[in-house]
Amino acid sequence: MDQLFAFPLEIPARGRLQALHGQLRAAILDGRLRGGQTLPSTRALAGSLGVSRNTVVSAYDRLLSEGYVSARQGASYVVADVLSSRTATPHARPAGGDSRLHPRWREVTLPIPISAVTPARYDLRVGLPDTSRFPFEIWRRLSARALRTLSRTPAIYDAAEGRLALRAAIAGHISFTRAVACSADDIMVTSGAQQAFDLLARVLVMPGRTVIAVEDPGYPPLRAAFEAAGARVVPVPIDAEGLVVERIPAEARVIYVTPSHQFPLGMVMSPARRLALLAFARQHGAVVIEDDYDGEFRYGGRPLDALQTLDRDGVVFYVGTFSKSLFPALRLGYLVTPPWAMAALARARQLSDWHGDVLAQDTLALFIAEGHLARHVRKMRRIYGERRESLLEALSRHAGGMLLPLAADAGLHLATTLCAPTRIDALIGHAAGQGLRIESLRDYAMGDGAPDGLAFGLGMMPTTRIEEAARLLGRLLRAHPDA
Repeated sequence: MDQLFAFPLEIPARGRLQALHGQLRAAILDGRLRGGQTLPSTRALAGSLGVSRNTVVSAYDRLLSEGYVSARQGASYVVADVLSSRTATPHARPAGGDSRLHPRWREVTLPIPISAVTPARYDLRVGLPDTSRFPFEIWRRLSARALRTLSRTPAIYDAAEGRLALRAAIAGHISFTRAVACSADDIMVTSGAQQAFDLLARVLVMPGRTVIAVEDPGYPPLRAAFEAAGARVVPVPIDAEGLVVERIPAEARVIYVTPSHQFPLGMVMSPARRLALLAFARQHGAVVIEDDYDGEFRYGGRPLDALQTLDRDGVVFYVGTFSKSLFPALRLGYLVTPPWAMAALARARQLSDWHGDVLAQDTLALFIAEGHLARHVRKMRRIYGERRESLLEALSRHAGGMLLPLAADAGLHLATTLCAPTRIDALIGHAAGQGLRIESLRDYAMGDGAPDGLAFGLGMMPTTRIEEAARLLGRLLRAHPDA
């Protein structure tokens, strides 16, 4: 083992692929494997560790799909330079993490920044909008106006809930577009949806006692926020109508759902399930977190009422974001909260960062008030709708019989199931090596909740390249049967 790496690799009897992948990724992130270093051959490493060569190939391919390594001609794998902007730690990290840290934070692996991933010709990653169509000139003009106004006001800290003008603009916008019944007083502006999740975890979780029920598959960053706060996270299965309410454990006091466009499978929660979920929350004294992350992009039919609209008992927290409708770097989202929770959330916000970027908030308030947000969403809905139809048609032509699209009429991505067993890790890794970035539905599951399938984002793929991407994917699917 010492002849291959200068550090030990511990491979358990079960979960060998996950263990090998995780340890190699950690070694790359903390600098033990440096950029440009060639990894041992799959055959040599398999022999050294006493595992099958397929296990090593799958681990390498997963690292390739995540951008941690690159592939060279001749089947060699080279560590990517993901630490070029960081200084290597001068001292070795203690085994098990530094005891000065809370145990929960001693052994954490930072995800590779999206900006550090090598650009791909065919980029179908999930969760990334098309920012090339954003009216930056209008934003620049409104930002200059907001800055001039700020220059005439005292330099003081602002309210933790966010700027009143923006909260009022958001209330008007979502009342019209999503029938969410609220006023400015019900809204807290956050640094994206993730801060909303973190704040909710802070005020709702009693460490070691609170149980949160989440969709499986579902959104990993939400799970991470509640786990970090000390909650016990319980997966609940999904079917064609959304979250299976009767499978929610009776002890759950927080329930997280994406009813408008389930993440990542895409179905809409049925009216019956919505009413059943609210009845469960009312009966058990639970609250519901409704994440409407991309519900503005709907391509057919009338959207169902939000859970918040149906709520008569003050149990729903409605979370929205501008990362998908505008651009992620803006880092602005919002939380519509029942009145009983606003004071606690505001205090929690003060203790973390007091309040968000005032200039960005004032600019967004003007952007909404002058109708630019509504116009931009209408334009992008048409563009994403065209890409969605083109992708469905291209997949039918080039991967028909191998992929089955799941029904979805909204959102910035679509999901498909695989019609036959496929070596998914190898498929994704080899696709990345040929300039095609796709994602596995398994990456979003806690247990066995995800079907074998792929998710395709619409934001980074222009319509002109969709046909080529689908043709390449079809060839790769035929080359990677699980046999």
